[in-house]
Amino acid sequence: MSIVVVLTAAALLLLLSVNVAVCNTFSSRLIHGFSDEAVSFLASKGKTSRVTWPKRESVEHARLLLSNDLKRQRLKKQFLLFPSQGSQTHFYGNDLSWLHYAWIDIGTPNTSFLVALDAGSDLLWVPCNCVQCAPLSSSYYSMLDKDLNEYSPARSSTSKHLSCSHELCQLGPNCQNPKERCPYTVNYYSENTSSSGFLFEDQLHLTSVGGHEHQGSVRASIVVGCGSKQSGSYLNGAAPDGVMGLGPGEISVPSLLAKSGFVPRSFSLCFGKNNSGTIFFGDQGPESQRQSSFVSLNGKYNTYVVEVQRYCVGGSCPKQSGFQALVDSGSSFTYLPSKIFTEVVTEFEEQINATRLATEDFPYCYKASSRGLPNIPTMKLVLAANQSFVIQNPMFTISNGQGDNYYCVGILPIEGMIGIIGQNLMEGYRMVFDWENMKLGWSRSKCQDIGGSAKVPPTPPPSGLTTNPLPTTEQQRSPGGHAVAPAIAGKATPKPSAASLHAVSWHCAMSSLLLSLVVWLPYKI
Repeated sequence: MSIVVVLTAAALLLLLSVNVAVCNTFSSRLIHGFSDEAVSFLASKGKTSRVTWPKRESVEHARLLLSNDLKRQRLKKQFLLFPSQGSQTHFYGNDLSWLHYAWIDIGTPNTSFLVALDAGSDLLWVPCNCVQCAPLSSSYYSMLDKDLNEYSPARSSTSKHLSCSHELCQLGPNCQNPKERCPYTVNYYSENTSSSGFLFEDQLHLTSVGGHEHQGSVRASIVVGCGSKQSGSYLNGAAPDGVMGLGPGEISVPSLLAKSGFVPRSFSLCFGKNNSGTIFFGDQGPESQRQSSFVSLNGKYNTYVVEVQRYCVGGSCPKQSGFQALVDSGSSFTYLPSKIFTEVVTEFEEQINATRLATEDFPYCYKASSRGLPNIPTMKLVLAANQSFVIQNPMFTISNGQGDNYYCVGILPIEGMIGIIGQNLMEGYRMVFDWENMKLGWSRSKCQDIGGSAKVPPTPPPSGLTTNPLPTTEQQRSPGGHAVAPAIAGKATPKPSAASLHAVSWHCAMSSLLLSLVVWLPYKI
């Protein structure tokens, strides 16, 4: 039996030579992946329609080999991405509804937007061709020093509308014509809060950092919602310049960056105690971080949900305090199922030793003295696998407008049995949302440049000024077929036992199966 193997990985040479020497049941020849013989072999199998290689000894052929070498070298490097205006995130308190924001650039020429960072939703949208949008003048907001912008697809040379036939168009079945522009409507947890308009493809400007290279510019194709009509909280101070959905949905920026091959399907948000922080795409956290697995919600894995086994106050951990919780950076505060909320705040009341002064929106507030509020009990969440998430600051400060300050517990009740871990409990942590490994990671951090401390798999973004198209329908689908584990060759004993003879037979059978099922092809550069 003779098998022709087309490879780009020299590692298969060992497997082939072992089979010839140990099994002695077949022979093999190695063919370079870019050779004429490889093309002839594929032609005999009717597969040349997918292969376009230049002639040997041509400039194009040499350039293809060089490009392949450079791509293999980039595989050994580690990269992170962050918005082109910097990795810093910003917090404006009550002026912009207690959310964290980042400046991003979209389109050609680029336009800047101050978007709220929301791990609880998927779509990136910005105000666009406005019919009903929030005010964009800086004079309307006390903490902004420049006007906000409105997106105009007609003014961006890299913008093109997403059609109703595109698989990322959720409302496509409602269109009358598959070539029509894809509409969208996103409804949020806040009452009567939504954004609607049409979807476009355009470029997001990013910066790459990592490995041993200097920072480089990257332009990635993403989907952006042209939000012409907003409602609810989005007209009253929250996210006036748009929202970047960071959820695990196929349309989110982290998902599209991963599918385009830039970085792993993961990102980190760091929430500093000084009201600033960072965002990095591709960050999978330090080796020392604590982590817990994401779990399904109603049988589906479509959002960042973890299992909370207990909510502890001081040394007390009520037995019936377990629940599932959505980890949501777009939620300013934390919400517990009503029954668990009552148990937690009752225990908190017993331990704080202070007089409660309820406000209109927050029932558990306490007046502060000149020295602050003493004896604040510690709080922690115990997640699955007994992983402790210590809450560094469960309180926040508000003023009654008459010079009196109050310390309030940033926890509220919610109907149902699904809670929300909001950004107030994430303060002081670098939170890693790793959908590739289905893990939530956290580690204490001052939210400075993470530098080389990130654990990033070797998945290379293109270097220099680079563009990557939106993944095609074929790229967005999982590859078919079955994965076959390679056989492992070990030293043969001088006198093989019956067990080792069985092992050799199994090895030969598996290797034969491997080589009969797999033809290794060079990827297209």
